[in-house]
Amino acid sequence: MPLLAGRRLLVTGVLTDNSIAYAVAAGAQREGAEIVLTGFGRGMRITERIARRLPQEADVLELDVNEPDHLAAVAADLDARWGALDGLLHAIAFAPGDALGGGFLDTPAESAHIAFGTSAFSYKALAAALLPLLRRGDQPSVVGLDFDAAVAWPIYDWMGVAKAGLEAVNRYLARDLGPHGIRSNLVSAGPLKTVAANSIPGFDQLSDGWNDIAPLHWDTSDPEPVAETVMWLLSNRARGISGEIVHVDGGYHAMGAPRRRP
Repeated sequence: MPLLAGRRLLVTGVLTDNSIAYAVAAGAQREGAEIVLTGFGRGMRITERIARRLPQEADVLELDVNEPDHLAAVAADLDARWGALDGLLHAIAFAPGDALGGGFLDTPAESAHIAFGTSAFSYKALAAALLPLLRRGDQPSVVGLDFDAAVAWPIYDWMGVAKAGLEAVNRYLARDLGPHGIRSNLVSAGPLKTVAANSIPGFDQLSDGWNDIAPLHWDTSDPEPVAETVMWLLSNRARGISGEIVHVDGGYHAMGAPRRRP
């Protein structure tokens, strides 16, 4: 039986066909899932165009996770469409330019708040908005995309702080969603050359030399290893796992090698 046969999934964050979210959406369809995508603003049209490249074209709902009305509208659409939800992928992160790039001490509070709200609090907001649907799902699962927040990375600055917040949110979601039979997990990916990466000044400082430390080869152009882990966590085969951070980074996180200064 296909890994995700009959599962109804919401996938956020699809902007290009080389993204983790796209790889999850395409792979989920191949594994038997029904999917709906989200997009918003100027990116909405891009997401709609990319949706036509999937194995089966998918509908796209407008969703700005910082807008309660959008969250309510998505919940109402999915309720009318399916009546339940078996899983969702949170692939949403944003920080203003002055919150990245090495100016950590100079970042204004407003920019830090935006980074946290969009990249961390929104994970809770999305799960809470869809809770009634998830409660009706089959062994439901929510999964978020992470980047290891255990250390201070060069140039990552307040996005790193937001990711640390996301990791804490994941633990509390696992606590509060668990009694409803809902799992919450994160996948901490190694650096990938995606749209999100392009928005980080000096991204090459993170990705260059990754293979010098990672014991397994890490291809910064291949999102499939990350996507396959996300799909497994969305499946019933991971039904006993919650509150976890699964690292898909070639083993980099487990090595004791010193990090280079920027």
